[in-house]
Amino acid sequence: MSRGDTAMYKHILLPTDGSELSERAAREGVRFAKSINARITALHTTPVFNAPELSGHAVYDRILEHKELSNQKAQEALSAVERIARDADVAFTAVHRVSDNPWEVIISVAQEQGCDLIFMASHGRRGINALLMGSETNKVLIHSKAPVLVCR
Repeated sequence: MSRGDTAMYKHILLPTDGSELSERAAREGVRFAKSINARITALHTTPVFNAPELSGHAVYDRILEHKELSNQKAQEALSAVERIARDADVAFTAVHRVSDNPWEVIISVAQEQGCDLIFMASHGRRGINALLMGSETNKVLIHSKAPVLVCR
């Protein structure tokens, strides 16, 4: 792909789960964005609170605890990407969503934010593990209308 061909990408979605692998992908994604003068939207998705069989104040306390921990995890993951983007002088926006289906949120946020490329990590599961566990990256690849660049 020549440099002129990549100019079509102006807004890149970088999903992150806060892992070391996601941070490495973020570094590559920001480097790519810088090279084509694109901006970044980083996305972190946290799971929905599934209330165990509790009642009254116990449920309320667990909901608040879950929300606080989710927000803290999202802040940590998104801040790491923000630092990388800031150091590279790349425009940056952060988005945090709650869902048990990250792949759906990735596609949805890409559409909502007008991202023309999704740049994401792959955990590299293969064979039966990939079939049994599924892969958020594979689901995004299958269902996204936007191009997806996978960083291994």
